Amino acid sequence: MNKKELFRIMAAADSSMLRELAQPLAAKYGVSIVKEPAKTLAMIKLREPVQNSLFYLGEALVCDIVVELGGTKGTAVVLGDDFDKVSAMAVIDAAFNKKVAETAELTTVLERLAARRQKELELENGLYAKTIVDFQSMDQESAL
Repeated sequence: MNKKELFRIMAAADSSMLRELAQPLAAKYGVSIVKEPAKTLAMIKLREPVQNSLFYLGEALVCDIVVELGGTKGTAVVLGDDFDKVSAMAVIDAAFNKKVAETAELTTVLERLAARRQKELELENGLYAKTIVDFQSMDQESAL
């Protein structure tokens, strides 16, 4: 599992689930906070598709932290101001960086979370798809 996928899954996960995953790691390997969790503003950069130029859409409130797990650093940044979630994400990131023995188990749990989230999104998209109006058929009905 690469970093981008790892953080995409963790960002969508519930903070209580992430805390449950991070607490045993913190207890076993010891966690020290290098940079306290803090609220900051981050600029959102987008690429305009027609001219392929970069521009800044605006600012977003994010929370970031740096921790050390058994001598290995882990970082996390998440939208909003959920200090518990970002702390748990940083501990899990440090565990993956350190390649602890629990990495395989963490990967399995996170993949299950991703699969569950994907099913929820598909169900929600299916509900939205039912509300789509076909204007072609409306024109044909009014002509009759």
